Amino acid sequence: MKSFLLLGSALALFAFTSATAGQAPRKVNAPDIAISHRDRVYAAEQFSNTVSVTDPVDNRVLGFIKLGDPAPGNLSPLYKGQLLVHGLGASPDHKTLAVVSIGSNAVSFIDTATNTVKHTTYVGRSPHEAFFTPDGKEVWVTVRGENYISVIDAGTYAEIARIITPAGPGMTIFSPDGRYGYVCSSFNPETVVIDVATREIVGRVAQPSPFCPNIAATPDGAQVWFTLKDVGKAVAFNARPPFNVLKTLDIGPITNHVNFVRTARGQFAYVTVGGKSEVQVFRTDDFTKIATIPVGKLPHGVWPSGDGARIYVGLENADALAVIDTATNRVVANVSIGQAPQALSYVPDAVPAGPGTQNLEPLGKGGASTYLVLGSIGGGSDEPTGVSLFDQGLIQMMQASVTGLAPKRAYVLALARQADGSGRLEPLASFTTNPAGAAIVNAIGPIRQVVQAASITDRRYLVIAPGTADKLGEPVQVQTR
Repeated sequence: MKSFLLLGSALALFAFTSATAGQAPRKVNAPDIAISHRDRVYAAEQFSNTVSVTDPVDNRVLGFIKLGDPAPGNLSPLYKGQLLVHGLGASPDHKTLAVVSIGSNAVSFIDTATNTVKHTTYVGRSPHEAFFTPDGKEVWVTVRGENYISVIDAGTYAEIARIITPAGPGMTIFSPDGRYGYVCSSFNPETVVIDVATREIVGRVAQPSPFCPNIAATPDGAQVWFTLKDVGKAVAFNARPPFNVLKTLDIGPITNHVNFVRTARGQFAYVTVGGKSEVQVFRTDDFTKIATIPVGKLPHGVWPSGDGARIYVGLENADALAVIDTATNRVVANVSIGQAPQALSYVPDAVPAGPGTQNLEPLGKGGASTYLVLGSIGGGSDEPTGVSLFDQGLIQMMQASVTGLAPKRAYVLALARQADGSGRLEPLASFTTNPAGAAIVNAIGPIRQVVQAASITDRRYLVIAPGTADKLGEPVQVQTR
């Protein structure tokens, strides 16, 4: 009897483990792929215009695929490189990486074994993400600056069709079986479901707000989740007809990306929350939050390893990858990469043989950053505004992840002559907060030299004041470090 019980327990364990295998974006019955030196973690880095290549075994960056140059060289009318490297999608056979550059309207197809660009396809204005269909035959590119998906033949790299969507399609993700493509919108409050075979819209899902940057499907094919950056929410809906909403979750300011991990404990959603510098973890069966993980400055892209043991998070304002152990939900490593990482992709067996380091380059001058913090004058918000100055040589790309302000209000990021924000202000960038009282604000110039000047007479301090550039109110946030 004892032997029978042991055998029965073993069979039950085997059956349960097999049922929970398969990590996004593959099917639930796909075998887990243990982490090895053949795997790669790729990150698209917006301000260094690079793709970093990391070995996940020892969490070591191997080098960079340089697709473009830093500013101001990339502002020249004769510039030929890519600009604002942002989106990533890997082919099902793990041999090709599709990299989207927003500023140059490009999709670069990279050979993962040699780190070389095989072809570049130019599409419409401001594409955002590109993903292969599960059969590997097509690449669907959301052309966010227009109103369509550009369908590219994965063999010839030529555009073969356009699928009209609501204006501003943000991203497409496919059901694991390849039947449906789910397309969220960055400009309209509507996600559409497309039948892949017919390329016809067969379902619509209301978005509580118009700004969705990211969408993901669970490996079991049951749910689709999308994030809403402007209102700080995530929405889960039924992946099958009638595509009804299952749950709307309040997440936090600058809610960025979502992805999934399946383990022996169940299936979990990991959501990056930029304004809180954390990742929130939810069960997908009852939507309970089981963990909040501090990860670092402005977490953005997120992607699981081939076995679900790790999940990787790009830190947009820290130029780093945070590596989370999914068994403990704790950060176990940090990897320095390029500037302002956006999308991530973990590709198992990307390098079939050899070291896989050929054609990689060092980061070069686009590899240093300065980080500053702005706090509320008189206290108040417990979520300070973070500012990164991405070094481009003599100038910096400045990115502020603004939080803790009044919603839907006009503000100006400016320079003050006094540490307390008093005196005449010099405007740098005007912006309007989203409904969560947050915003991502950019500027360019020799800002580090000014805010860190040794001379008291030359030094300036970053502040945020309500109003417009020609009519500023009293500062409400001031540089604290």
